[in-house]
Amino acid sequence: QVRLVESGGGLVRPGGSLKLSCTASGDTLDYTRIGWFRQAPGKGREGVSCISYTDSTIYYADSVKGRFTASRDASKKTVYLQMNRLTAEDTGDYFCAAEPGFCPPIWDLEHEYPSWGPGTRVTVSD
Repeated sequence: QVRLVESGGGLVRPGGSLKLSCTASGDTLDYTRIGWFRQAPGKGREGVSCISYTDSTIYYADSVKGRFTASRDASKKTVYLQMNRLTAEDTGDYFCAAEPGFCPPIWDLEHEYPSWGPGTRVTVSD
């Protein structure tokens, strides 16, 4: 089973940028999709993006389209989430999750992802 660890979170001012990393160990990420999810304080978890590791199909939540970019580096078994023009509404714990297969049009169903990282916290504040 693949093991995931997120990194790159921190405190950033509104309008700033952060780049999150999700690094895998254990099984290969070939033919695996990686979902990014986030959970704001006091709210439920929501999907942010899904990237198919092999063919790079990528989906984004409407709330982050045009601001966030998911990418991958196969040689490092790492998936990235570049987050630009951050706002206070982007504050939360960010998680990556893995599931065999490709990103389907409905990609943000948490129960479909068996492997999760522990999360990294992003705080957008003055």
